[in-house]
Amino acid sequence: MDAKFFITKAPGLSGSGLMWVLGAGLSTAAIGLDLFASRGFDVGGSLTVPFLLAAIASSAIGFGVVPLLRELKTGQIIREEGPAGHLKKAGTPTMGGIFFIPVAVILALGTAPTISVWAACLITLAFGFVGWLDDWQVLRRRSNQGISPRMKLLLQIFFAALFCLWALGTQGADLSTLALPGISLPLGVLFWPLAGFVLVAESNATNLTDGLDGLMAGTGAIALLGMGALVAPTHPDLMVFCAAMAGSCLGFLVHNRNPARVFMGDTGSLALGGALAAVGILSGNLFGLLIVTLLFFAETLSVIIQVGYYKATKGPDGVGRRFFKMAPLHHHFELTGWSETQVVAAFYSGGAVLVGLALALS
Repeated sequence: MDAKFFITKAPGLSGSGLMWVLGAGLSTAAIGLDLFASRGFDVGGSLTVPFLLAAIASSAIGFGVVPLLRELKTGQIIREEGPAGHLKKAGTPTMGGIFFIPVAVILALGTAPTISVWAACLITLAFGFVGWLDDWQVLRRRSNQGISPRMKLLLQIFFAALFCLWALGTQGADLSTLALPGISLPLGVLFWPLAGFVLVAESNATNLTDGLDGLMAGTGAIALLGMGALVAPTHPDLMVFCAAMAGSCLGFLVHNRNPARVFMGDTGSLALGGALAAVGILSGNLFGLLIVTLLFFAETLSVIIQVGYYKATKGPDGVGRRFFKMAPLHHHFELTGWSETQVVAAFYSGGAVLVGLALALS
């Protein structure tokens, strides 16, 4: 039976209702994951406390920052080739990552100021800076074109290389093995090109996922909370970082739920990808990261398939066919007839299932 049947026939949820359901679910999950992660281990902390503190702080600060962003005329430029229903969102303030990302960074550093957390925070801010440059250029030019894709990619590779060089110099021997269920693959120096690729790919994947009200904020919170539980037994400091980032995403969702009063922009979405990848690399848990963020991978894969299929099916007129109605994947579901909140609810559910799978395989 079509998955849409269950979503459509279920009691309707407004954007506000969906947000509160997610908030209650994540708060309960944080408590439950604390119990899971601490079972037989001294995790040295809690997922719940930094999660809730960051959620409250991010939400409260947003009530002051969002009107300021509106006054500064940081309205989003909506691309014309996107779904027609999104044109009404033009003018909604963007660049919301400038307030919820720093909240998480400050709380994480104040709670667990270890070298690993410093590294995760710095790469998060670095990727957020790349996103801010892109957002700023979009606003300055009053078009949907920010910095060039080439420049954006080069900056991501540059910061990823710096991060990997630092990690190689400080803890290279500990991070040269790829851990898989039941087996460990010693990669040696090959681990570092893989790590750099993961940083760039993850940040671009979260960037592509940020296309519907509340989508990236909610799925990001779920993925970060899952990563926090995965790394808690061995890296309690990174657990605190994940909990703070997840809570801050939830606080941002108060303002980003449908209909959104603010978008996170590339400032937020690139930073979230950098944060997730950094935790996966520093904890030696790239397999867990892959499972937890498979939704973001699917979004990226849908774009690759769409572009490749279009080029492969070009006729004499230079026009090709499309594999999906529109890419990334969330737009395909929209154009199939799903509402925004139905798509977001389905992605939240999928993200939660992936976290459960990752924990079961750990």
